[in-house]
Amino acid sequence: MVRRSVLFSPGDRPELLRTAPTTGADTVVFDLEDAVAPGRKAEAGASVREVLADLDADCEVCVRVRQPGRGAADDLDAVLDDDARSGLDALVLPKAESADDVADLAGLAAERDADLPILALVETAAGVLHAEEIAAADATDALIFGAEDLAADIGATRTAEGTEVLHAREHVVLAAAAAGIDAVDTLHTDFEDEGGLRAETQFALELGYDGKLAIHPSQVGPINETFTPASDRIEWAERVLAAKADADAEGRGVFAVDGEMVDAPLVTQARRVMERARAAGVDE
Repeated sequence: MVRRSVLFSPGDRPELLRTAPTTGADTVVFDLEDAVAPGRKAEAGASVREVLADLDADCEVCVRVRQPGRGAADDLDAVLDDDARSGLDALVLPKAESADDVADLAGLAAERDADLPILALVETAAGVLHAEEIAAADATDALIFGAEDLAADIGATRTAEGTEVLHAREHVVLAAAAAGIDAVDTLHTDFEDEGGLRAETQFALELGYDGKLAIHPSQVGPINETFTPASDRIEWAERVLAAKADADAEGRGVFAVDGEMVDAPLVTQARRVMERARAAGVDE
């Protein structure tokens, strides 16, 4: 599975829910939490259930529910009926702060005969500090970094450079990598700023993230392009791995490709490039 782009759609906008899977996003999230006003939660749950019941999507489909003890049970009752559950692939847990939060949501789903992976949003100070245990929880399949909520939680001022959340951003990707799960980067709030989106997505890729949040369909293409290895990068990886095979056959530990000495870390990079290319369907 590839999660280059993760597109959120408000649960009370059924017309957007139906079009989200056609945008090219790898993952779509039907949002029953922050995107829906408190007085419209029940209406949104009914809309999501109706869309899920007749959805035929080629992408991963998730629902962001409220936190356990704060409405998650009602949200799950709405979306896990017999007709809707077949269209649902995973749950998104907001404001995850411990492995117990993940276990609680998984337990609520299990009570409704659903065994679904959980994408855990790390978007509070406590969540960042406990990112390792959240990532290591049995049901966790990805960590999502939420910079906007984190900044609000700690009283930071958001800047274009993002230095105020950089430590947390790096910590989340490290926790996900240690657990062997996906890491999805925070959103770029200005959906009309394609240049800024591309620069921020490139930086997320360089940090080690596997994908990025999107809040508008126009963001999906640039995000997917950035997280898809370019042809020259794929060709480099193929040369490295071919040379590695030759070196192994000859009993050599290091070897040269394109005039550069290659050792284990570069081989690991090459393998990662090819994994990304295969997941995106562009391996040559």
